[in-house]
Amino acid sequence: MAATSYHHGNLRQTLLDHGVALARAGGPDAVVLRDVQRLAGVSNSAAYRHYADRRALLGAVQIHAMGQLGEAMREAVAAVPNRGPRDRRALARLRATGRAYVDFALAEPGLFRTAFAKDGPDRADEDVDPSRHPFQILTGCIDDLVEVGVLSADRRAGFDEAAWAAVHGLAELFLDGPLSHAGAEEKRLISERLLQVVEDGLRSAPRA
Repeated sequence: MAATSYHHGNLRQTLLDHGVALARAGGPDAVVLRDVQRLAGVSNSAAYRHYADRRALLGAVQIHAMGQLGEAMREAVAAVPNRGPRDRRALARLRATGRAYVDFALAEPGLFRTAFAKDGPDRADEDVDPSRHPFQILTGCIDDLVEVGVLSADRRAGFDEAAWAAVHGLAELFLDGPLSHAGAEEKRLISERLLQVVEDGLRSAPRA
């Protein structure tokens, strides 16, 4: 990535853009404040006025990456046709979020790893716009399942977290686990199997 001289505009955003580009290419370990400063063509002191240290920069990149993941999920939900029985639509939206989650991880592994990097600020995800936060989008889909009677309210506790764990765990297996060597079609098949298991469990459970 070639360095560019910075002359005007929003330096904070410029630094963040370079940080995001580094994360996309190399994951969280690639997000280094010195490299971002060099790419922006500014002094250390100028960069430190906006990001006090690497942890602060990484936190900002995490927020961006998490929002991008959430945006992919939100677009997938919006693409579900708004017709047919309400219960089927609610299930289709849940499946769409799970599929988008895994697809994003495979398409943007650097950003996905960065979104959940352990060396960033402890609560960086709290600064993500709730409308673009992956967990909040998932929660909205599960709210719909309760509203249409697919999932009874007394079985709701823990379901959001369990559904998130299922797709996140699969994404981790695909990226850095024993399923990383599976081909694209095999990964697609495994993803659909997982989503079908979740849906079948909802369909077979007693309703409210």
